Amino acid sequence: MERVGRRGNILKIDSLESNKSALKHAGDVLLSGGVVAFPTESFYGLAVDTQNDRAIEKLFSLKQRDRHNPILIILPEKEELKKYVADIPEQAVKLINAFWPGGLTLVLNAGSAISPLLTADTSKIGVRLSSHTVATGLARSIGRPVTGTSSNISGQPPCTRADEVYDSFGTSIDLIIDNGPTAGGKGSTILDVTVDPCVVIREGMVFGSDIKKILSHL
Repeated sequence: MERVGRRGNILKIDSLESNKSALKHAGDVLLSGGVVAFPTESFYGLAVDTQNDRAIEKLFSLKQRDRHNPILIILPEKEELKKYVADIPEQAVKLINAFWPGGLTLVLNAGSAISPLLTADTSKIGVRLSSHTVATGLARSIGRPVTGTSSNISGQPPCTRADEVYDSFGTSIDLIIDNGPTAGGKGSTILDVTVDPCVVIREGMVFGSDIKKILSHL
């Protein structure tokens, strides 16, 4: 684990041991209200503690994001889902068993533990369990969900490299975890399962045809 040159907020990890050290440090940053950039299956994301409204407000400001645009969360464990949503419909259970961890975000009715800032007052929250060890490890480092929004200023292309994140935000981000370039391509598929039939809000890593196959057995 090493700091990269003058860009002192970039932390490069290249081994299991450095990964553990970086995640511990990142957890401390998050719990103090900071913003952490981290790699996912597709792009770099921006994490804050989902229980800290000031940190969430900072995230909106950094991204220049419309407050009416919700922000999804990444869980530390699948079993934690019930703490943050009001209900888990049968179709959601089927999809979770088929596609988690992975590139499927489920939109569910938010529970009382979710800040209205994250739902943009829709009473719904996008939730996923990432298959990327750093993304999931970040949530585990604080024992609760982190935000999973892409690391870009709204309207700009998402970043696939740590140096691109730095070029976009500089030292406004407290920590950038550099685990090398991400795959790019498409982000997670976003599926609203609060309605039946469910509605694809954004098709991404998980194809709509594969979702239909799973739900056809209901």
